[in-house]
Amino acid sequence: MRIFRHYQGIPDAVRGAVVAIGNFDGVHRGHRALLAHARALADERNGCLGVVAFEPHPQEFFHPGTERFRLTPFRTKARLLAEAGVDAMFALPFDAEMAKKSAQEFVIDVLVDGLAAGCVVVGSDFQFGKGRAGDVAVLSYMGEMEGFGVDVFRPVGLLDGGADKISSSTIRDALKQGRPEEAARLLGRWWTVESRVEHGDKRGRDLGFPTANMRLDDYLKPAFGIYAVRATVMENDEPTARYDGVASFGIRPMFETDVPLLETHLFDFSGDLYNKHLAAELIAYLRPEMKFESLDALKVQMTMDCDKARILLRQMPATV
Repeated sequence: MRIFRHYQGIPDAVRGAVVAIGNFDGVHRGHRALLAHARALADERNGCLGVVAFEPHPQEFFHPGTERFRLTPFRTKARLLAEAGVDAMFALPFDAEMAKKSAQEFVIDVLVDGLAAGCVVVGSDFQFGKGRAGDVAVLSYMGEMEGFGVDVFRPVGLLDGGADKISSSTIRDALKQGRPEEAARLLGRWWTVESRVEHGDKRGRDLGFPTANMRLDDYLKPAFGIYAVRATVMENDEPTARYDGVASFGIRPMFETDVPLLETHLFDFSGDLYNKHLAAELIAYLRPEMKFESLDALKVQMTMDCDKARILLRQMPATV
């Protein structure tokens, strides 16, 4: 998949593409259904499938400094879009200039003059332009006037045949409330944190449970607590090994940290993970964070957490 940070002067090979527009945070089941539909339209035309998504997310532009909310940082989202069959990603900067474009200016400047879109695919609740004044009716009308097709995709329900739409906000709520299984059902995969392993204070090692420490700087913060996880060690973006484990996310009430950390203990692992990338899948929420009377009491609970996680992970499927 080719990634463009602009819409002007793009190569002829990707002009005239079928273009899906959206933030695609999480690239969840609903997104992938829309992309599969758009892919089929592109194949009928013997053309490319492109995606227009803004970087930063418009919400980050309008509300800077707010808590991170992304399910998938840019690098992860790009990989998932490529896996969904997207040929070109137009990661357009959402800045003051983009924010002030009217719906009509966006269509003419970006879709017509820039991308020469052959067909535009959006969800039924799509809104765009300054003040979100444009909707699918405006887009369809301008498509007729400017000579490109518009395909409005029906949302995918929570369950097959369900009436409720799968949304990124629903998935965020599930993760914030400690329901990773529900989030996985909507995503179509286990929600995963991918990050470089950092040096920590080695308290886990001193307690007999060495951990890989990861910051969630670009991610939504899920519920603080203890999770059963599956973790994949990555080298050069390729998986090299996979382990079951247990992870703590939070500020560690016994040894408070300034920044919440994901600390993952891998079962049956020995070796050095520092500066390697780890992809940790949150499978099940075991319990909230707790403060214990002593280190011995903490170690007893950690042993119980590991035992419970091993049992749960044996019962959980590898894929959703």
